[in-house]
Amino acid sequence: MEEKAKKIKMIILDVDGTLTDGSINIDNNGIESKSFNVKDGFAIVSAKKLGINFAIITGRNSKVVEKRAEELGITDIYQGIENKAEKIEEIKLKYNLKKENIAYIGDDINDLPGLMKAELKGTPYDGVQEVKKIADFISTSKGGEGAVREFVEYILRVQKLWGKIISKYNF
Repeated sequence: MEEKAKKIKMIILDVDGTLTDGSINIDNNGIESKSFNVKDGFAIVSAKKLGINFAIITGRNSKVVEKRAEELGITDIYQGIENKAEKIEEIKLKYNLKKENIAYIGDDINDLPGLMKAELKGTPYDGVQEVKKIADFISTSKGGEGAVREFVEYILRVQKLWGKIISKYNF
């Protein structure tokens, strides 16, 4: 798994069940809300500053996801995607990447095709069994509770980049 992590340049994220706990809250006015973990966000922003790229690929369409991606500086956001594997192929071409440069974290059956296009496969602790069977990395955290942070931090530690983040905050 470490050899795979060393070559990662792009981390692709699922949303519902991975960046969130999978809950979709809709109020009486039809306004959707989701909860995102700030620790996931910190890891993403920090990794971006160190040259790791991110993309979001999700099967649903949500203004909330657009807003969160904007906050995190993620410009490659693809919503309403049925075939995540095809979208990953497009991303690889766009950035001239190989499979060995791609990490993907997802939690459910619709993530399986995308996971198969990634060299390093991750899932939250509460990912479905079919995903866990092929995952290289199974977080100790559930989706929306720091699973993405743990996955990103693992990659950065293997690439010897995590210390650069820590050193900014040591006095």
